[in-house]
Amino acid sequence: MAIQISKALEYLHRLCVEIPNRRVGSDGNRAATDFFAGVVSSLGFVTETPELDCIDWTQDGARLTVNGEPFEALVSPYSLGCQARAPLSVVTTIEELAAGQVGNALLLLRGEIAKEQLMPKNFPFYNPDEHKRIIQTLETKKPLAIIAATARNPEMAGGIYPCPLIEDGDFDIPSVYMTEEEGYRLAKHAGEEVTLESRSWRIPARGCNVVARKGAEAGRRIVFTAHIDARYSTPGALDNASGVVTLLLLAELLESYSGRLVLEIVAINGEDYYANQGEIQYLQNNQAEFDKIILNINLDDVGFQDGGTAYSLYGCPDELASLIRATLSSQPGMIEGEPWYQGDHMIFVLNQVPAVAVTSERAMQNLATITHTPEDKPELVEVEKLVNLAAALRELLFALEKSTV
Repeated sequence: MAIQISKALEYLHRLCVEIPNRRVGSDGNRAATDFFAGVVSSLGFVTETPELDCIDWTQDGARLTVNGEPFEALVSPYSLGCQARAPLSVVTTIEELAAGQVGNALLLLRGEIAKEQLMPKNFPFYNPDEHKRIIQTLETKKPLAIIAATARNPEMAGGIYPCPLIEDGDFDIPSVYMTEEEGYRLAKHAGEEVTLESRSWRIPARGCNVVARKGAEAGRRIVFTAHIDARYSTPGALDNASGVVTLLLLAELLESYSGRLVLEIVAINGEDYYANQGEIQYLQNNQAEFDKIILNINLDDVGFQDGGTAYSLYGCPDELASLIRATLSSQPGMIEGEPWYQGDHMIFVLNQVPAVAVTSERAMQNLATITHTPEDKPELVEVEKLVNLAAALRELLFALEKSTV
């Protein structure tokens, strides 16, 4: 236990402190995947690092003024930069946008139309018709740039406020964002000339998933996953260095595993990235293999210092569900929690693979206040919970090994 706690602290420090940022495409992201691959390879896992194309992004702020009066605006992630001076047009609904003449204007979106973060235009898993209509109308109308005054939106953006309305490297109209209060103040200047300078650059880059296997050479698989990337604005201790650390602890516990199942441990890259390339790549590489996977176990936001560790089941047949509940509920600090659908386990569920999602009991509370913010620091992680979780997952693997499910 003491050795595993020491390892957990070392791994957490490496991922959150020594590596400054794990955003997809960055040097830190590559350092994190290299580190993960090096550890699992040293433990005898056959390891692959299939690469993926992505965009890194950097920015140097935005300056927005009306008649010399400054307004606080932030650069939208992955936006193009711009320098523009034009009248301010204000819209609050999709109907106003569709009817408006905004082609040569700086466009302020506020109120109903900016109530929730828009899904990226090419996002494959979930994209409401309302979001698609807004994006398509914006691309048709072609304002010089977009200024979005957004509401709090923890389900889509975590604890960030203000949150960007648009976070999409495939959307080419420059955009910035601000608080609802600042948007209300700016809207009073509708029709007046606004000056906007946004300094932002897209950088073609590469990233990779890390896929490590052990056990039988072929046959039925159990797949453990955790996303290794983090948003640009956060150390990402709970989201999701803690899940990655737990996978590394599990790999150490299973160094000598040689059972009848194919054991697969995957650090997926891009869960917090607008295009989800890591998930898409894993889907493409396994499209003909999902029928061989008997269970996915996905870890995200585990180890929070308050509360227990919660698991939830998805698409599990009765016999398998009973085995999972009997095994995990007998482990220290583990309870069955409410389902949630924002994690990487859903790519398995959508392909009819049973799945278990493991998170902190108070994950929804964290989502509204900590997730995606600079406050997601290693001090929030109780590493003993990660050690206990790794041991619980080993017990579940052994229970599956002995079962007939």
